[in-house]
Amino acid sequence: MRSIPNTYIFSLALADLLVIVTCVPFTSVLYTVEKYPWDEVVCKLSEFVMDVSIGVSVFTLTALSVERYTAIVNPLKKFQTRPVTVLCALIIWIIAVVFALPSAIFSRIVNSPIEKENVTIPTCDPYPAYENYAKYAVVIRAVIYYILPLIIIAIFYILMAIHLHASTKEIPGESCRGQGIAQAKARKHVARMVLIFVLLFFICFLPNHVYRLWYHLNPNSGADYNAWWHYLKMIGFCLSFLNSCVNPIALYCVSSVFRAYFNHYLFCFKDPEWRRQNYSMSRGETRIDSTI
Repeated sequence: MRSIPNTYIFSLALADLLVIVTCVPFTSVLYTVEKYPWDEVVCKLSEFVMDVSIGVSVFTLTALSVERYTAIVNPLKKFQTRPVTVLCALIIWIIAVVFALPSAIFSRIVNSPIEKENVTIPTCDPYPAYENYAKYAVVIRAVIYYILPLIIIAIFYILMAIHLHASTKEIPGESCRGQGIAQAKARKHVARMVLIFVLLFFICFLPNHVYRLWYHLNPNSGADYNAWWHYLKMIGFCLSFLNSCVNPIALYCVSSVFRAYFNHYLFCFKDPEWRRQNYSMSRGETRIDSTI
């Protein structure tokens, strides 16, 4: 199971676990209580960890799309080694932490006024009181964490699809048997699995980015705020955390090998795939790709 794609998937799982353990218990109460019940340390920590998790997720998914392209097209085969992959994963975490530092520095407890009521309630605000800082911040976040990665991933998947389509036409029928066709199917399967992760990420974070951009770029957002935008805000809030929980479910559905390991370790059930995997390993055989 210690393959190059699985190294990135492990890093993705750590980011998901981090946000579930450190953010969800504190942030999930925001829509169930009237005011922010935690102190400024929790405010800074939750915002920082959430940004780290988002950064690691989107940068890892981008790296996975690049890795799948290189695995299928093989222009950079010498860089497809486990040490290089581990180094890339560490660099991704470092970049995500650096990009999340403003949230750790500027997040604070503020007293926000309630429209049509002469009261204020404490809330956790990730933006400082500088003029236009929030506007620039949400735009930069949308570009770095959403739009730019989506463009990069789309480019590599389009190139991947073009290469696969061309290679299918070039390969004669007789040569499509044996190791070659098995390897091609394995790589296509992992590419589809990564694509599912990417689609889940961008679907889960789309409402959140749409709401934030509208709220901070629309000068009349306070007056235009209505039930529809409130529902979109709550949906985006919930989906952003749901993304940290849905990846294992997707992995269980699309990967027979991961499903075999899930069944064994979670349900103490040894299915035929599990037995076949361990039989192959005991004989010293290696799989083309261990995420099939």
